[in-house]
Amino acid sequence: MKFAADLHLHSAYARATSKNLNFDSLTIWAKKKGIDLLSSADFTHPAWFKETKEKLKDSGNGLFSYNGLNFMLGAEVSCIFSQGGRLRRVHLLLYAPSIKAAEKINSELGKRGKLASDGRPILGLSARTVLEIILEADQNSIMIPAHAWTPWFGVLGQNGGFSSLEECFGDLSKYIYAIETGLSSDPEMNWRVKELDNRSIVSFSDAHSAPKMARELTIFNSNLDYQSVLKALKEQKIDSTLEFFPEEGKYHYNGHRNCNFKETPEQTMKRDLLCPVCRKPLTIGVMHRVAQLAEKDRPEGYQAKGRAGFKKLVPLQEVISEAIKSPVASPKVQIPYENLINTFGNEIEILTKSDPREVSKSAKIENLGEALQKMRSGDIFIDPGYDGVFGTVHIWPPDEKEKSITRTAKTIVEIEPETEAKDQLKLFEKAS
Repeated sequence: MKFAADLHLHSAYARATSKNLNFDSLTIWAKKKGIDLLSSADFTHPAWFKETKEKLKDSGNGLFSYNGLNFMLGAEVSCIFSQGGRLRRVHLLLYAPSIKAAEKINSELGKRGKLASDGRPILGLSARTVLEIILEADQNSIMIPAHAWTPWFGVLGQNGGFSSLEECFGDLSKYIYAIETGLSSDPEMNWRVKELDNRSIVSFSDAHSAPKMARELTIFNSNLDYQSVLKALKEQKIDSTLEFFPEEGKYHYNGHRNCNFKETPEQTMKRDLLCPVCRKPLTIGVMHRVAQLAEKDRPEGYQAKGRAGFKKLVPLQEVISEAIKSPVASPKVQIPYENLINTFGNEIEILTKSDPREVSKSAKIENLGEALQKMRSGDIFIDPGYDGVFGTVHIWPPDEKEKSITRTAKTIVEIEPETEAKDQLKLFEKAS
């Protein structure tokens, strides 16, 4: 069977997240989006884990259920540590096959960090040490490096990461069965790196609020149980992924947010890595970083054989917003969105399968069908993101007024990663 999984999101106990992230809202929005399997999120946080054990029912197959939705015990941790003479900052996704295993993981991590301080706790442990801890708790525990390419917290990122998984995890790197693309890269970009040939490329939303769920997803074609998910990751047999257009991610291009400056890797390589406005170092984006680590015989656009397919999508609310030229949060967008979900079942169905003419007719929005068709074919306009600034997507060529509407619509609660990196380092130093 095919099922959609979003295995990277957070609870209300995580820093810079919506206070409405609870199991009820997660379940409601998962059904709207068309998600079959969610991460329980933040199992390392004592209060949230207590609620997890109280509300989720053990399905007996490594998964849990609540109000008809399946959950997999998951968490994200932030490791800040020194290795190879450099300060490293790496975010890791952890998954446990049972409450007992999660309790063991929490017990060991709790000896090294203050788990109650944040749903995504800061640990003064190497990534390899955390991997060792979860495997000792249960050999079927899973670790996936989160948003692997982002500059500040990606395992392969420019500022806090490594040049290879082996450099980061050493002899335990064989237990890293998958990496998460992050919003600023897609599978095709990852195919350029030889080390990733024998690892699954997965995508999840990293949602900090419930409506952001499913902006990226992984589709599995297996039994819906923990061991089947683990096997699919090990054997690179996931079905496909649904992706952000990577240009829309906030670290795609090189740039400097404070100077309103961005450029392509090719432009940066023609000179130094400094911002031409302030002469301070540019934040090197994902597109550039992938090129640095890619094989010479795997240029941009390289097509790997036998890999899972993927589709690039724009969230439905944004498509409606573009069609009617109204901010995403406005009733003019939200009312037809809810009506479409009620009519067609869920957002994934509408974005990927529903007849655009029927969608347009149902929503009573004349050009919505055309907008869906253009999005599906990739016939859109994107102003790429850089240095913590999300890119902006337009279905039709934008004018200045439309640009301002899109930027307003994309306001979110998440803290900029550079600021977050500095804040996390201060918290880590204080705790130490």
